[in-house]
Amino acid sequence: MTPKRLAKIINEINNILLPRVCFGCNTQLFSGERILCAVCRHDVPLTDHNYLEENAVDRRFYGRIPIKKAASFVFFTKNGLVKNLLHWLKYKNQEEIGGFFGEWCGALLMENGQLNNIDAVVPVPLHPKKLNKRGYNQVALFAKTIAEQIGATYCDDWLIKTKNIKTLTKKNRQSRWESSKDAFTLNASNHRKFKHVLLVDDVITTGATIESCTKTLLQQKGVSVSVLTMAVVPEG
Repeated sequence: MTPKRLAKIINEINNILLPRVCFGCNTQLFSGERILCAVCRHDVPLTDHNYLEENAVDRRFYGRIPIKKAASFVFFTKNGLVKNLLHWLKYKNQEEIGGFFGEWCGALLMENGQLNNIDAVVPVPLHPKKLNKRGYNQVALFAKTIAEQIGATYCDDWLIKTKNIKTLTKKNRQSRWESSKDAFTLNASNHRKFKHVLLVDDVITTGATIESCTKTLLQQKGVSVSVLTMAVVPEG
């Protein structure tokens, strides 16, 4: 028996003993399905954002920071499928959700020939204490997968978070901005030079974190910054 055949048999046994279920509706996944069943995947509220036309995320940063282009993959609502998925990703040790979103989003970007001029993909970092506690950066696998899809360098050691900020979810716009101000720095030991960086985060609410990270990245002479997030909270 070949190793490939043996691995397939073991995987089928595991699926019988520990069946994989949909993170959306908890039904058993069929062969070929991953993370979400076909029905729940169809219900994911995709944005129509791209890197060719202006969108609502672009407008969120007008007059604040010189971001070249910005977009988000899905919409985040107070109660919904995306909120639940990101909760599992961030707090329930389900890092593979980030890879699932990255493959899906990256395929759409490649289909439309977007982001082919990006040098590096940089995830918004966690503070070392929070990273040590959680065990992983919830943005990392999404960012790494996007980098692989568009043929860019994945760089998670260039931007450093220096302030261990408590969750921003219950703070207003001004409090978020004050908390994120001067929270990041460039790694002085990283001497790589990039021309066009894609900054990646999980959710845009007010954009305070993205604004702070971008200001830090722009300290490198000659660099421009575009933004991609898994989700965006609609305004209004």
